[in-house]
Amino acid sequence: MDIEFNVIATFDSMCRNILMCKRRKNPYKGLYNLVGGKIKSGEDGLSAAYRELEEETGISKNDITLTHLMDFTYYLPSIKVEVYVGRVNKEVSVYGDENDLEWIEINQNFFDISKFAGEGDIGHIIKHIFLYKEILLK
Repeated sequence: MDIEFNVIATFDSMCRNILMCKRRKNPYKGLYNLVGGKIKSGEDGLSAAYRELEEETGISKNDITLTHLMDFTYYLPSIKVEVYVGRVNKEVSVYGDENDLEWIEINQNFFDISKFAGEGDIGHIIKHIFLYKEILLK
């Protein structure tokens, strides 16, 4: 793959809210998206997910355990997206300067493309998380 990214579905300690960023720039400017970023050349996916999560939110590896859930591979334009899931183990303060961060209640229609980025990908990811909630968010 030419470019590899990750997204991290981060839940609060009670699994009532998910951390989203409101995009300040295109693509998807003004829409909610999962936190994530670019995987550096030679970096393993899990390490990249922890690094991006801490850089973008202040949530460290001590605050959460991430599980690799799935990948999306787009052969045109040669992009891979790795999806990670975790629940913080305590209340945390989040901060970031790249996008606005918000804890959003999980009872949303994450397939609503007027509110959420990714043409339904976020809805697909959240749906699969809840299929395996007992394993992923223990």
